[in-house]
Formats: sequence, C-alpha cells, structure tokens
Amino acid sequence: MTAYTMPLGIIFDMDNTLLRSHIDFPAMKREVHAWLAARAFAAASLDLNRYTTSMLIEEAKQAGMSAGDYEAVMRITAEHEVRGMAGAGLEPGAVELLDALHGRYMLAIVTNNAEQAAERALTETGIIDRFTIIVGRESMQAMKPSPSGYETVLRQSGISASEWLSVGDSWIDGKGSVDAGIAFISYGTTLEAMRSRGVEPIHSIEELMELDRWLSRIGVK
Repeated sequence: MTAYTMPLGIIFDMDNTLLRSHIDFPAMKREVHAWLAARAFAAASLDLNRYTTSMLIEEAKQAGMSAGDYEAVMRITAEHEVRGMAGAGLEPGAVELLDALHGRYMLAIVTNNAEQAAERALTETGIIDRFTIIVGRESMQAMKPSPSGYETVLRQSGISASEWLSVGDSWIDGKGSVDAGIAFISYGTTLEAMRSRGVEPIHSIEELMELDRWLSRIGVK
C-alpha cells in the first residue's frame, strides 16, 4: 500500500459506483458503432466485446473524425445518458460513505458522462455538495480509459497523484487511475476480473462502507 500523506483526496467514478443509473451501455455502444461504421470511422466487423463506447469514439477521432461529427456522435451518447439518468438512485451505502469521508478528504468525481448530466444527477440524488471537483468528458483530452480526467483532477487540486485514491466499478476506471499514477480500489468487481483487463487494484470492496473501514484499518486519515 502506498504511504499517503495529508491531504488525501478520493476520486469516485459515478455510474454504478455512487449512482445506480439505468444507462444501457451496450445499446449506446451498438448505436455509436453503427453511426461510426456508416461513416467509415470504424469497421463494421469490429468485435465490440473488446471496446467501450469511449474507445470507439477515441479511435474515430484518431482516424480524422471532424469536430462536427464528434459533436453528432456525442449527442447519441447524451441521449442514452439522459434516459438512463432519469430517476437514478444511489448505490447502497453511498450517503453513509460520503458523510463519513466528507471533511476528512477532498472528494472528486471523474465520469465519462457530460458534466451537466453528472451535476444534475448528483444534485437530484442530494450528494453534489460533498464534491470539490467534478470532471466530465468536456474537461478531458480523451475519455476513460485515458488518464486525462484524473490528470485534470490533479491539476485542479494541486495534490500529487500519490496523495489520491480512486474507486470505480470498471476496468476503465482502474486503467485511467493507474496510468495517472493514482492507486485504485475496485468496487463490486473481483480482483481477477480487473487483472484480466490488465488492471492491478490495491484492494477490492463489495460494499461502499468497506472503503471507510479499510482506510481506518490501514491508518489513513
């Protein structure tokens, strides 16, 4: 375990880490892929199991997708996000964990969602005031699994990577965190599943309040 010094910040993924959203990510990926393939920005025969939506879009950008096309494809993702965020609830233990951590740590969000959608969902669920920094895709050079969003938090906070901890449910959270030099804890996913995607978490939790207990056990304040 990295020896942290104060102040310590904790970065959370949003969807299915703090918020139990209903975004249909497979449907989003299929629609985005179809749109890109129709415009020759992606091969129609791609094995979508190897891609996330953000990876498809990033490859299309590298292939020369124009700013106008990028805005158009992001409208597709935004439509899925809006539908999926409607009536989004909180993961069990989210309020209790944030109440335990708030004031002891700087708390941040890094999400591939649009910042406006993220802020609306966090406001509707009553937890937005716990966070000092909220980074959505508009503030990234590239979406997760790129480390860009995490690097944005480092710049905005002035806190070094070794003083941050990141928590998320997906390998793309872990990949982005680790590539930014930030230790990662997986939530609701086994270490084996993360390792199969090349991500090495320092710990794995099944319930959110396990994070507070773990921090107390290792003596991090």
